[in-house]
Amino acid sequence: MRIAIAGGTGFIGTYLIRDWMEKKREVIVITRKCDGRVQGKFPGVRCFSWDDLKRNPSPLEHLDALVNMAGESINSGKWTNEQKERILLSRIESTRSIAQMVGKLTSGPRVILNGSAIGIYGHSTVQKFDESSRAYGSDFLAQVTKKWEEEADHIPAPRIVKIRTGVVLGKDGGAFPKMAFPYRLFAGGKIGSGSQWLSWIHIADYVRLLNFCIERESIAGPINATAPHPVTNDDFGRVLARAAHRPHWLPVPEFAMKLLLGEMADLVLKGQHVEPRKLMEAGFRFEYDTVEKALAELMATE
Repeated sequence: MRIAIAGGTGFIGTYLIRDWMEKKREVIVITRKCDGRVQGKFPGVRCFSWDDLKRNPSPLEHLDALVNMAGESINSGKWTNEQKERILLSRIESTRSIAQMVGKLTSGPRVILNGSAIGIYGHSTVQKFDESSRAYGSDFLAQVTKKWEEEADHIPAPRIVKIRTGVVLGKDGGAFPKMAFPYRLFAGGKIGSGSQWLSWIHIADYVRLLNFCIERESIAGPINATAPHPVTNDDFGRVLARAAHRPHWLPVPEFAMKLLLGEMADLVLKGQHVEPRKLMEAGFRFEYDTVEKALAELMATE
C-alpha cells in the first residue's frame, strides 16, 4: 500500500507514519521543506516539498490514500486578526494545492482523508452532535472548519473522507501533557464552570480509525474522530486526578483564561458533545472507549 501524508511531521502524523512503516507500507511525506530531517526521523520514507509536487506531481501517481493534515496550529498564541487569517488560509491553500496536484494525475489516490475538526458543530452544553447534525456553529473555528470541508469537496477523487478530529490524547504531544501538568504540581482542578463537554480520543484509536477509513470503502464524507463517551471538563479532571494520584481541587476561573488567552480561551472554556455514529455503525470498535481506560494507559508510566 502506498500512502502520502501532508502535515505529517507533528504529533498525530508521527504516530501515523510509524504505524505505516511498521506495516511495511510505502510512505510519502509532503512538507514545506525537505532538508533531511524527515528522513532522519523516519528512515525509509520519501519526502517531497509542496513546490516540488506542484511542478511535478507524478510521485503521487497510483496512491492508495492521501492524508492531508496540513494547517497552522490553532494553539500558537492569541488569535489576532493576522493569526486568524493564517489559520484559515493555511487550511484552504493546502487543500486547494492537493486538489490541483491530484487533478494533474493520470491515476490519482483511491481515497483522500482530509483534515477537519469537531469545532464545526459550534458550542453547546446540552446538544449532542453526530455526523447527521446539519446546524454548524457561527464562531471562528466553526466557520474555518466549514470552509475547510467545502474546499475538500473540490478534490477530484472517487472517495473523500473528512476527519472531524476531537481532542487527541497521547503521552508525548497534543493537549494531554498540558492538561496533566497542573495535576503533577498538585494544582489541578476544573476550568471555568467545568460543565463544558470534552470530546476526546486516544491516539492509538485515532491511528486505528484512520486506517479503518482507508480500508473500508463504504466510508465517505464526514467522520467524527472521537471516542463514544465524551465527558465534561470537571469529570475529565477527576478521572485524571485519580489516575495521577493527585487532588482535583484548584479551579481556574473563566476570567483568568480569557485574560490569558483572549478568544482562544474558547478552546478550553467551551466544547461540544460529539458521538462517532458512522464509525460505530460501520463496525469500528474502540480499544479505549472510556476516559478511565484512556487515562489509565496514559498515566501508567508516570
